[in-house]
Amino acid sequence: MFNRRKFIKASALSAGLIALDKKSIAEVIPASNSSEKKFPIVISTWDFGIAANADAWKVLSAGGTALDAVEQGVWVPEADEKNQSVGYGGLPDRDGKVTLDACIMDEQGNCGAVLALEHIKHPISVARKVMEKTPHVMLAGDGALQFALEQGFKKENLLTPASEKAWKEWLKTAKYEPVMNIENKLYEKAAPQKLPGNQYNHDTIGMLALDAKGNISGACTTSGMAYKLHGRIGDSPIIGAGLYVDNEVGGATSTGVGEEVVRNVGSFLVVELMRQGYSPEAACKEAVMRIIKKKPETAKKIQVGFLAINKKGEYGAYAIQQGFSYAVCNAEKQDLLIKGKSYY
Repeated sequence: MFNRRKFIKASALSAGLIALDKKSIAEVIPASNSSEKKFPIVISTWDFGIAANADAWKVLSAGGTALDAVEQGVWVPEADEKNQSVGYGGLPDRDGKVTLDACIMDEQGNCGAVLALEHIKHPISVARKVMEKTPHVMLAGDGALQFALEQGFKKENLLTPASEKAWKEWLKTAKYEPVMNIENKLYEKAAPQKLPGNQYNHDTIGMLALDAKGNISGACTTSGMAYKLHGRIGDSPIIGAGLYVDNEVGGATSTGVGEEVVRNVGSFLVVELMRQGYSPEAACKEAVMRIIKKKPETAKKIQVGFLAINKKGEYGAYAIQQGFSYAVCNAEKQDLLIKGKSYY
């Protein structure tokens, strides 16, 4: 018989195990006990996120919504012809076509995305129109362009002379190979000192904002991998991969080789880990480790980075390789650039 004395003894043992388990988890997952509010705040990937954050901050500091802030913020790199991996001026695919991907997500779980969109400078705004004006989440290719034109967007040539020149140079060998931090390599021969953490370090921009009301929204936009197969889609416009927001928990975004992020549903994973008690940085690190554990040899040759923020306004990042940086903007400092931690 399982009598009262045995029951009490077993209960005490179970309580001890639970306490031990919680202690172990606390050691692995650093978490803040501070209830201090650290928002409004906006964070974004890479060094050019500083300029993007500045425009987002104009919205947040005036009491605007996180959704408006992230849209306005990523307009900056989308319109920058010197940025060869986002929007106008982006390096084309192997056929010489500039195709853009973007997605946006608000605090209510509403989301919209465009994939392989051509001729439109601000794909993030088309993605928002998909979210607000249609019953769909994603529109792709010619259909996305048709919708954009119907919504009043202007059709433009996005292939700049500089990007066209780079593409024609690539055609001489036409070797397609993902290279980690390839944005740096574009300038390595001409200016080897201009390596990571400066204005030449360009990649997908992912942005997350927490407004004065404590609501989170996110945006992610890119011209994708240079010289990709026509029609290739990475993680950037895929909700749960390149971007995910849960207003009860936080938000996450990613950068790097999108195929590996998609395989691990990376941004969703980061948010769910934060739900379990991980800090933003610890959650990003665990997502990176999933990629490394599944494909250790591939991981040595590629770059993937995650950036996250929780409901308190705490933020963090982690990448496979060195060279990933992220920008932070709040009431205290508007141009903070942080070197992200990495496995290698």
